[in-house]
This record gives sequence, C-alpha cells and structure tokens, in this order.
Amino acid sequence: MSNVKIFVAGHKGMVGSSIVRKLKKKAGIKIITRDKKKLNLINQEEVNKFFKNEKIDQVYLAAAKVGGIYANTTFPAEFIYQNLIIQANVIHGAFSAGVKKLLFLGSSCIYPKNIKQPMKEEDLLSGKLEATNEPYAIAKISGIKLCESYNRQFGKSHGLDYRCVMPTNLYGPGDNYHPDYSHVVPGLINRFHLAKINNKKNVLVWGTGKAKRELLYVDDMADAAIFVMNLNKKTYQNMIFPNGFVNIGSKDEISIKNLAKKIKNIVGFKGKIKFDLTKPDGTIRKLIDSRRIINLGWRPKVTLSSGLKKAYKNFLEIK
Repeated sequence: MSNVKIFVAGHKGMVGSSIVRKLKKKAGIKIITRDKKKLNLINQEEVNKFFKNEKIDQVYLAAAKVGGIYANTTFPAEFIYQNLIIQANVIHGAFSAGVKKLLFLGSSCIYPKNIKQPMKEEDLLSGKLEATNEPYAIAKISGIKLCESYNRQFGKSHGLDYRCVMPTNLYGPGDNYHPDYSHVVPGLINRFHLAKINNKKNVLVWGTGKAKRELLYVDDMADAAIFVMNLNKKTYQNMIFPNGFVNIGSKDEISIKNLAKKIKNIVGFKGKIKFDLTKPDGTIRKLIDSRRIINLGWRPKVTLSSGLKKAYKNFLEIK
C-alpha cells in the first residue's frame, strides 16, 4: 500500500514525536499532524470534521494528558475527563470516517495495585487500582474497551482493525520536565540538574526509594508501536487473544533509590540524596510481562544507562 495517510494524534508529545521520527524514515507514507490550536481533540465537532476532510488511512492515538503522582492526585478530574473525551472523539471520529486501522497507546497503570509480578495481559480488571492514578487508569482501560468493542461490533461489517499496546514507564526526548507534574525520570533529571547548577547540598526524592519501576526508552516504544501496527492481522489477533491488547516492556527494572543514584552520576551532582518519607511511593512494583511481543521478534535496543544519558542530553538541549 503506497501513499498511506497516517494521522499521529499527540505528535508533539514524547511518544507521538518519536513515532513521527520513525515514520519519516519509511517510504510511501504521508504523515498528518495537527497542533492543539488547529485541532482540539476534546471538541467532537472539530475531530469529526478533521477526519471527514483528511481521508486518513491509519491513526496512532498517542494523545493524552499525562503526569506523575503529584499531577494525578492534584488534577484527577482533568485526567479522567480529558483522556476519556480524547479517546472517544478520536476512535469514534476515525470509525465514522471509515478509518480501518488504529493503534491506541495505553499505560501499565491499568493493572491492579497488588497483582503478581510480572503483570500479564490477563490480569486486567482482576483487582483494585492504585489510588494515586486511578482516574487516569480508568480512562486508559476505557480506551482499550472502546477499541475492543468497535472491533467486536464492526470488525467484520466494516473491516475494522483497532489495536492496543500497553507500554511500561517511558522516558526520553520530548519528555515533560516540569518540576511538579513530570514522571519520575524527567523529574529527577530536572531536580539533580538544578541542584548541580545552584550548588545545593542535597536533593529530595519522594518516598522511601524502595519502589521499583521498569523503564523503556521512548524510541524503543515507537519501534514497538509501528511493529504492532504492521503485524499481519491474524498474527496480531492470536497474540492478543483474549485480552485485546499487548504489553510493551524492557525488563529494565530498577528501584527509585538506584535510579536516583544513576541520574545523580549522569548529571554530575556531587551532593547527597535524601528521601521524603512523608510522600507516597505509588505502586511498589510495576513490571510487565512482554513475552507475547518478544516472541514475535521485537526487542528493545537502548539500555537504561545509555537511555538516561540520551535523556539528559535532550534535557540540556531544550533548556
């Protein structure tokens, strides 16, 4: 299929921008993007008009309101509302305009808080969610179920092929380095860098440092998204049956304490690390089982140490 028109929703975000960079290297593709000023994904009328006019062939739905523990607990209404509306508008708008292929990007926070590790696709909806990001998680679960439901009802009659991937914790170029609303890697990079240039004696890290996180470099995630989108339909369906989505992870698991030490060394901060025990750890462990996609030949390429160095380099470039 040549001259495929692909809409990347959320092209300025970390994942969306990486997908765009990857797609630009492929022949026979026309990438369609819109910033918020030209297309407000929360406005259903604008979204429907966009799809009707553009005649899109494929959609990568990477647009989302995202943030770390502080942002999720401070703005729960915004996290559930905006993500629900964006997903519903894009998925239904794409369907109404005849788009056959769509890839929805979720998050590993969809899994129950106290679930056996590593988390498998079949563990979805088998227990209570982590309270600090429950609204965001519910929105992402709804995105999975939207794709699943449209496939069930319209897969045969309309030839729909709406796919879902669940990435682990991501980091890398294009990340949000806000001091309060960022995820753990960009938050620590920003904190250690500011401490370094301001000659601070210590850096405060939330929680006990015992919580563990699996981390995946964003360009590896973009490769995985494109890999899944281009799988043979039967191969994809066999892989995700009966859960409707596939995990994307790295197996690069590290405690927050050791992650802080790594970032401290990469940034070159000479002071001490202190832990704020009054702040939450969030989920103690979040390791996902990625055997399904790995068994089909996808592998992450960027090691954690290399990825963190690349992330800090990007941070310095945009500052």
